[in-house]
Parts: sequence; C-alpha cells; structure tokens
Amino acid sequence: MKERVVLAYSGGLDTSCILKWLVEKGYEVIAYIADVGQEEDFQAAKEKALKVGASKVYIEDLKEEFVTDFIFQAIKANAIYEGRYLLGTSLARPVIAKRQIEIAKKENAQYVSHGATGKGNDQVRFELTYYSLNPKIKVIAPWKDAEFLAKFKGRTDLINYAHERGIPVKATVDKPYSTDANLMHISYESGILEDPKASPPEDIFEFTSSPKKAPDKETNLEIHFKDGVAVKVVNKEDRTVKTGPLELFQYLNKLGSLNGVGRIDIVENRFVGIKSRGVYETPGATILRDAHMDIEAVAMDREVMRLRDMLSPKFAEIAQNLPIIKGRESPTSLYNKELSSMDIEGGFNQMDSLGFIKINAIRLMAHRAIIEKRKGN
Repeated sequence: MKERVVLAYSGGLDTSCILKWLVEKGYEVIAYIADVGQEEDFQAAKEKALKVGASKVYIEDLKEEFVTDFIFQAIKANAIYEGRYLLGTSLARPVIAKRQIEIAKKENAQYVSHGATGKGNDQVRFELTYYSLNPKIKVIAPWKDAEFLAKFKGRTDLINYAHERGIPVKATVDKPYSTDANLMHISYESGILEDPKASPPEDIFEFTSSPKKAPDKETNLEIHFKDGVAVKVVNKEDRTVKTGPLELFQYLNKLGSLNGVGRIDIVENRFVGIKSRGVYETPGATILRDAHMDIEAVAMDREVMRLRDMLSPKFAEIAQNLPIIKGRESPTSLYNKELSSMDIEGGFNQMDSLGFIKINAIRLMAHRAIIEKRKGN
C-alpha cells in the first residue's frame, strides 16, 4: 500500500507541481482545498487536482470559523505586525492547517504537505500548527527537500515543469506574481515587487478601487461591539443592517473595497530573519480595527489601556488611503533580493529551516503530549 499524504492544495503553480512531484515519487496524494473566502472555482480546482493525480479531493468551507475564531479575535486584540500588517495570511494558515490534520487523521495518512518555501513565514505557520496538534505527524516540505531543490531553482523551473507535464497554470515567466487571497486580504509578492523601489502597477490590485476612483461621497457606518467583537453594522445612508459574523465582515469588505480602504505596501521582517516586500489589500479588517481602537478610547480604563500597550508595544495606526508609498531605496539597505526572492536560490539554504522549525516546535509538541496524557487519564 502506498504511503498517504494530505497536501494543502490551492490549485496554483506551486501546489500543482508539488502534487505531481509527490505522485511521481510514489505517494498516494489526497488534495485538500480550504475555502477561506478566496474567489476561486473550487470545482475546477478539484477537477484539476484529480487530473494531476490526486486520489481524492476535499473541499472544506472554513469561512465562518476563520472570521469568528481568528479574524475577530485578532481585531479584539488589536493585533498588528510591525505597526502596519493586519496578519491576513498569518491568521489563515493555522485554520487551514488545523483542518488538514483532522483530514489526515480521518484518512489515516502518515504525512501532510504544503507548498510554503523555506525562506518565508508560512512554513512556520503550517508546521507549528501541525506539530502542536499531532506531534507524531510527518511533514513533507518540498521547498526544504534536497531532491526537489535540485530540480526546481525557482518559479521559472516550476512553470517549465508544469508545461512539460501538461499542468495548466496562470503564472507566466513574464508576470510571475505570487498572490494569496482569503476573506481578510490579498497579498502580492515576487516579480517586479522584489525591487523595493519599484511601484506596484495599478492593474495588480484585485480587491480595492484606487482612491482616485473612489466615490466622491462618504459612507457613514455605525459599528456595534460586544466584549470587543463586532456584532452589528448599520449603514446610515441606506439603513442596511448586517449582524452575522460572516455577512457582517463580507459587507465591510465590500464597502472598504469600493472606497479604496486598506492598501499597504511594506518591507517587513520574516521570522527567519529575511526582509521581504509585500503589497496588501485588507479593506474590511482595516475598518473594524480602526473602529475597535476608537471604541476602546471611551470604554477602556486608562491602566488597562497602558497594559494593552505594554503587551503590544508597536501599535500604530494603519495608513488607509494616502500617502501611498510607491517605493523605497537606501544606501544602507538590509533588504537582499537574492535572499528573499522566490525565483533566485541566493545564499539562503532552505533546508536549514528544517531544524529551525523543529526547535521552535518543541514547546508545542510537549504541550500536546500533556493534553493527550490528561485525556488518557
């Protein structure tokens, strides 16, 4: 019997090639597609996965759980990274990985796999979640596998491999943008964006209208919070009312997108120590966080606010519309394109991330062992 692996599958370039590569290595691959609010034809992705070689495909709707247990909780905590990034990808990965472990248990799969590189943060998010929920699970991370790295130096090699194997992909060598979309945001990396001075072209933005094209009138919203969580939104102009967590958040996304809210362009620090440039659109969450911060000003005790700021020392207000940063350059820049690039191998050995993550997972695995021991008692 072939060894089984549950692959977090998006239908994009990386995971489609990884699916084929795993099949060619002799694994039975179960593709798992997580619906966290991205605009995608899930049936087409399922058919594609089966065509590439998956033995089975799961399509899991995680939107409600994502909003209720992750997005709203992060906004309640005013969570923001380096003063500007609202953690759209950071919050989505754990909910995806959680369901992946549940599927692996159901299918009696010994392995789980993902398409995150050894240079970025997603590998950490996926794998620490895996190990915290099942310390015995085996992880196949192709971008930290010597054989895979020898075959694929970057996205150009993946595109060529896809063409050779008859795998349809949208990415091209000329425009190799890497995008990640979910209910909370969409992110853009790679391509010309790897030059921190280059301005992102307007045509890459998929969620929000340009502030120049936003309506010339304001939209007045009334947002109700209970215990730090949004429970109702009222549009004061047309009296639209939204109360359910998912429909409320989707409505704010719609209004924010229409008004050009939530665009940011930043160079951030990855967990592994590399700087990377990312462009993000986070409309609804930007509105909610600003409202939540402001309601705390009238509803929170001064000393509690002081403690909040001690726990989150780098809080800062998000830039919503203008000024928009178009690029950055410095003679003493620590940004290294060769290190952060998705298409250049550079001087960073991705296999080194294997031990790095295992060390960081020790405490989580120990915690899970204690939980399982208590269950046994």
